[in-house]
Amino acid sequence: MGATLVAVPTTRARHFVTETDDLAAALDAAAQRWPGLSRPQLLVRLALEGDRAARISYAGRRRRRLAAVQRHSGVLTGAYGPDYLHKLREEWPL
Repeated sequence: MGATLVAVPTTRARHFVTETDDLAAALDAAAQRWPGLSRPQLLVRLALEGDRAARISYAGRRRRRLAAVQRHSGVLTGAYGPDYLHKLREEWPL
C-alpha cells in the first residue's frame, strides 16, 4: 500500500532547497545522529540545531565583550582634566 499525499493549505512560507554535495553530506551525517527522520525533517533539525549553536556562540561573545568593558571601565578616569576639551578646541583654527 502506497502513501497518499495530501495537500495541506498553509499561510506559512515554503522553502525549496537544492541538495548540493555539502548539504547531502550534512544530511547523511545527520541521518546517523537522528535515524528514522526523513531528509526534510533532518534539514529542519539541522537548521534548528544551527540556530541554537549560533545563539550560544553569540551569548558567549557578548559575555566576553561585557567582561572586557567592565575590566577596563574607569581606567582613564582622571586622565583628562575638567577643561581638557575646551583647551583642545582653543587650538583649532577658526
